[in-house]
Amino acid sequence: MRDFERQLKDYRLTTAEITYRMPDYPNILQSYIWQELDLSPDFPELSDFLDFWESHLDGRLHSVTVMHAELIHPSEFHHFKGEFSLH
Repeated sequence: MRDFERQLKDYRLTTAEITYRMPDYPNILQSYIWQELDLSPDFPELSDFLDFWESHLDGRLHSVTVMHAELIHPSEFHHFKGEFSLH
């Protein structure tokens, strides 16, 4: 129920592809996918996660690509002029 309440407060599903350098092999890039409900455009949850990453993990960040989508949105109604039934 907590996630549903957050969506009603404009939180949206956010996916981030985090590319980072391997600690032992800095020339090699590795990818990590992070997904959580977050607020656009500031993304406080993602920012907190990236702050944690930089302060506690060894892999240096290279880039972050962010995508987000609405999970709850108004229904779409389509009006039509006729109805056909087939047997």
